[in-house]
Amino acid sequence: MLSLSPTLKARLATPLKIGHFEVNSRVLQSPLSGVTDLVFRRLVRRHAPESMMYTEMVNATGLHYVKELPIIMEVDPNERPISIQLFDCRPDFLAEAAQMAVAEGADTVDINMGCPVNKITKNGGGSSLLRDPETAEAIVRSVTKAVDVPVTVKTRIGWTDKEITILDFAKRMEDAGAQMITVHGRTRSQGYNGNAKWEWIAKVKEILSIPVIANGDIFSVEAAVNCLEQTGADGVMCSRGTMGYPFLVGEVDQFLKTGILKPTPTPVERLQCAREHLYMLWEYKGDRGVRQARKHMTWYSKGFAGAADLRGQLSTIENVQQGLDLIDRAIERLAEDVEVEQAELAIA
Repeated sequence: MLSLSPTLKARLATPLKIGHFEVNSRVLQSPLSGVTDLVFRRLVRRHAPESMMYTEMVNATGLHYVKELPIIMEVDPNERPISIQLFDCRPDFLAEAAQMAVAEGADTVDINMGCPVNKITKNGGGSSLLRDPETAEAIVRSVTKAVDVPVTVKTRIGWTDKEITILDFAKRMEDAGAQMITVHGRTRSQGYNGNAKWEWIAKVKEILSIPVIANGDIFSVEAAVNCLEQTGADGVMCSRGTMGYPFLVGEVDQFLKTGILKPTPTPVERLQCAREHLYMLWEYKGDRGVRQARKHMTWYSKGFAGAADLRGQLSTIENVQQGLDLIDRAIERLAEDVEVEQAELAIA
């Protein structure tokens, strides 16, 4: 039976302190490009009202040259706590972007130093900063001087298995003024393959005084608890485990606070959430939202009879009504199956 050790219970008993800012949850929703928009965050927050949410990462250079803030930077005034994540390699542009983020309502500003995607790293952003710690330090110093909210960093353990530099890098970030660091336990070369090396997160925790958040392979409540036990981290950040499953952050949060596991949503409940997600994206972004919803809908469509066929159909929807009709029919079929099973049990 899953349980929390006395040591872990004691560590989680107080709010997470990020500089002068306090968060009443040790479970954070990771920034995910193309995923964690305003609509998705609302669904996650429904189950985890006290958890820190993050926007999709925002290009500081892009902000410097535009007159209007991009939609991915939009936050709801009521969605607190909220952090806006930025990426770039230019300290001055990032400082300017951080000021825009605070004006938009950010409680903290997070600097992405971990994205492994080539289009980001080739321009000096994301995880390429692991190979340029001096620039990374300059970025943190510049941003901390520019804003009065805590500045945090999200990064990886190194560039390759032969270049695991996280211990020196993390200490540099703390010394430069970062108030929290999130460590994804993979190298840049791993991408999202293989297992996260949680042991390196534990080593980071041993040498820093600021909060250390563990990230990587948090796909369940059990994984979150095991990660916290093994790393000694101050919290966990859920990433890919929330794609098509916005319930995860709330499930982990409730267990850490109460020791009680929430019931796993049924396939019908997951599809009802998918339906709402699709409709909300259409309301928020119009037809572009429907196109963006295709990937979300395929993530929801797993683990039940007929899921593969539904995934194929939802991946090509052209309008919101088409998607709603497909989901409604799937829900009806699943509900009928449940009725049949119950009738068979009653007869038996």
